[in-house]
Amino acid sequence: MASLKDLMEEKIHHRDLKISTYKAKDKCIIIEGQLIDNSLIETHHYSGKMRPAKTIHHMIIRLLIDSKLTIREVEVEMPAFPHEECPETQASLNDVIGMKISRGFTMKIKEMFSGGRGCSHLAELIISMAPAAVQGYWTAFTSEPLPNNLQDTMRLMLSDTCWVWRKDGPALKRVAESV
Repeated sequence: MASLKDLMEEKIHHRDLKISTYKAKDKCIIIEGQLIDNSLIETHHYSGKMRPAKTIHHMIIRLLIDSKLTIREVEVEMPAFPHEECPETQASLNDVIGMKISRGFTMKIKEMFSGGRGCSHLAELIISMAPAAVQGYWTAFTSEPLPNNLQDTMRLMLSDTCWVWRKDGPALKRVAESV
């Protein structure tokens, strides 16, 4: 049986998700996420006209996140979008201000933006940014000398975030043994 890789023909669409973390003042970080969809071939528009290969979506979200992983500010840009009404959805992301990136964050975002209440692409992007925010904050946090309460901090931030960091898993055990 052929592998799926062997069955691939012409590449027709490409989506890039780019997420970067920046240090900010007052022990905060800024997470910048970009979602870029490119149609790589000509397509038929529902109007019957042909559309050239082009960037369909280019959306940028920036989040200012404090040391408790609470979203303090949000900025949204849409350099490219398919419908003239798309930018009307940018303000809907103001509802994430004050939310904490923690267990249940993804479900809350899905609930907030489902049923035509926002842009599914912006929701997908912010959902993708959440785990990167935790990783980015951890990178910023560990760029300074580690505090005495490292064990408590790691338990608080990382416990049950994945299989390795599960409550009774190997990673937290190693942390407990090293302190």
